[in-house]
Amino acid sequence: MRKVAGVVGAAALTLAAAAWVGLPVRAGAQGGGTIEVEVRYNGAPVIEDIKVNKDVEVCGKEKRIDKIGVGPNKGLADTLAWVTDTKGPATSKPVTLDQKGCEFHPRVLPMTPGEIDILNSDGVLHNIHTFSSLNPTINKAQPKFKKVMKEKLEKPEIVRVQCDVHSWMQGWIVVVPNPFFGVTDGRGVTKIENVPPGKHQIEVWHPLLAKQTKEVEVKAGQAVKVAVELKK
Repeated sequence: MRKVAGVVGAAALTLAAAAWVGLPVRAGAQGGGTIEVEVRYNGAPVIEDIKVNKDVEVCGKEKRIDKIGVGPNKGLADTLAWVTDTKGPATSKPVTLDQKGCEFHPRVLPMTPGEIDILNSDGVLHNIHTFSSLNPTINKAQPKFKKVMKEKLEKPEIVRVQCDVHSWMQGWIVVVPNPFFGVTDGRGVTKIENVPPGKHQIEVWHPLLAKQTKEVEVKAGQAVKVAVELKK
């Protein structure tokens, strides 16, 4: 737990610093370009099989947790890529974290500071519990009749989230100070669109691996490809 808390704390400092140290303000994203990010992991997948002993009618009897999900061509899933050196408007609608099949969907959820809707699609008791440094802790029961809880996360940082009822349920909410981000799919690919033209730094982060930064030059109306390999 101390190691996880340390990682969350360090990430909070990185994101908070990016938000407040006087980043250049760009004049909107119109005429921006696209960053196509491909992330690979040159290692074996890390999978944990868990016997379920609670709410099996909804959760199933077993759970297979892809802690490091590796797909075709070594593509790394559930990896966040975001532009660290620019600002942009917050998203207008709350993001959604769903609890379905006794798992968090999505496992890694980026958002700009603001509201988040936490859904309970399972019809069983869940208990949302967040671990963070800058945002207030959320630790609330969500009974089956309470389909939506509205919460706020207003400080940029990485927030670990778990369900205290179902111990295998873990996820990550990443509060990013701008809307220029994406999370890789099962192929290890994501796109960051409408990025203002110019040279930028992008950061690539996975919950269990060492992060990397890359410099990229974005041109209006064009796509630029970036390849990254993460390691432990």
